[in-house]
Amino acid sequence: MAFENLVSITFTQQELNTLDEALKNIENVLKGKMQNLTPEERRQYGSIAEQNKLFVNKVKMYMEQYPDYVPRYIDKAEFDRDYQARTDLEPRYSRLKSIMEQITDTKVLLDYDNYQASLSFYRSIRVLSQENIPGSNVIADDLKQFFHRGRNKSETEKNKEAE
Repeated sequence: MAFENLVSITFTQQELNTLDEALKNIENVLKGKMQNLTPEERRQYGSIAEQNKLFVNKVKMYMEQYPDYVPRYIDKAEFDRDYQARTDLEPRYSRLKSIMEQITDTKVLLDYDNYQASLSFYRSIRVLSQENIPGSNVIADDLKQFFHRGRNKSETEKNKEAE
C-alpha cells in the first residue's frame, strides 16, 4: 500500500552554508552574554507571566517619574540595563521561537515520511522473505530486531519464573 509523502524539501549546499554562517554569527554575538540554567534553577527562577511583565513595566515608569522613591538598595542602573536587555531580546526570541517551531514541525513530518517508507520497505522485504527470494531473509532477519512480538512480562511473572 502506497503512503502519502507529507513533505518534500531539499537544501542546496549553499543554503546549508548560509544557515550555518547565520547560526555562527548569532552564537558569536551572544557568546559570554547568555546564561545556562540547570533544570533546578529554571524551576527556582521560573518565568514571569504577562501580568507580571505589565507590573514590571509600570514599576519602571514610576521609578523614572519618581526617582526619589527608589530605595537605595535597588541598583537602578542595573535594573535599567536588565530591562533594556530584556526588551532588546524579546523580538529576537519571538522570531527564533517561531523559526524553531517551523523547523520542529518540518522535522516531525520528515521523520514520519521516512518511518512510513521504512515500514513499507520492511513489509515488502517480509513478503519477499516468505517467498524465499535470495538475500531477502538476511534483510528481514536484521530488520525484525526493531519489532518486539508478544507482550512484555510483568516483574511478578519474571520473579515467579526465577523461583
